[in-house]
Amino acid sequence: MNDIKNIDHLLNKWQQSILDFLPKILLALIVLISFYFIARFFKSFGQKFYTKIFKTKPEAVKIIASIIYFFFLFSGVFLALEVLGLENLLTKLLAGAGIVGIVAGFAFKDIASNAFAGFLLNVQHPFKIGDWVKINNTFGTIETISWITTSIKTVTGQEVFVPNQLIYNNTFTNYSTYGKRRIVLKSGVSYGDDLTLVKTVTLDEVNKISSLLKNETVDFYFTEIGDSTYNFEVRFWINFTHQKDYLKAKSDFIIHIKKRFEQENISIAYNVTTLDFDVKGGVNIFDKPINTKTE
Repeated sequence: MNDIKNIDHLLNKWQQSILDFLPKILLALIVLISFYFIARFFKSFGQKFYTKIFKTKPEAVKIIASIIYFFFLFSGVFLALEVLGLENLLTKLLAGAGIVGIVAGFAFKDIASNAFAGFLLNVQHPFKIGDWVKINNTFGTIETISWITTSIKTVTGQEVFVPNQLIYNNTFTNYSTYGKRRIVLKSGVSYGDDLTLVKTVTLDEVNKISSLLKNETVDFYFTEIGDSTYNFEVRFWINFTHQKDYLKAKSDFIIHIKKRFEQENISIAYNVTTLDFDVKGGVNIFDKPINTKTE
């Protein structure tokens, strides 16, 4: 009989506890449902608002709207737990989440850095698919831009994957941004050449390059007096959509300048030992025999 009385007393106690706890459960459900609709409302509002700010960046709008949504949703969960009187459970959850967050932070530090860098790439768009770039000493065209890595197809045909954090930790160059590229060539002529003629001839040959941008300035400077040469530098802009445009313009100019210099009797300096007997370009000891006999 005592056992039956104890069971009956226990059931009555549970029943009373449930009846006392039921309003809190209903209130917690109301809080959860309310915050769910509040989260959806602010997510929708955020998408409309930030779409006006980031018109060309829909990925950024989605991320910001999702952050807003989860912020209100988790706020509702935490408030519902407090209504139920589960503050201790909430404290333990937060403490456990903090410890897990610290461990995960160390474990996934690089992944998180790459993901954040990927977010910046999708927001800022410093380059797009098909652009010619140089990133972390890798030169080629952009193939894909993901959240973790960016892939580049090199001029030799390989696909190289660059972690996104390396892009923002170092300088990188986008050669396709302006649709043009500058060619800089350096060379030298002998002491015996007419420097005014060298400049005139060089500029004349630059203007024959088919891809030359006529509205851009062509620069020519004598940069230094070398050991046996007058060194110069010529710089000009060309239309650029592909690496072949750059290589072709550079190759054409080298061919043209060599032929023209030969026609004008201008000597291009080169690294060989010369004996400068007659000043004009020197005498290469391997080209001409040296007569050492005396009469």
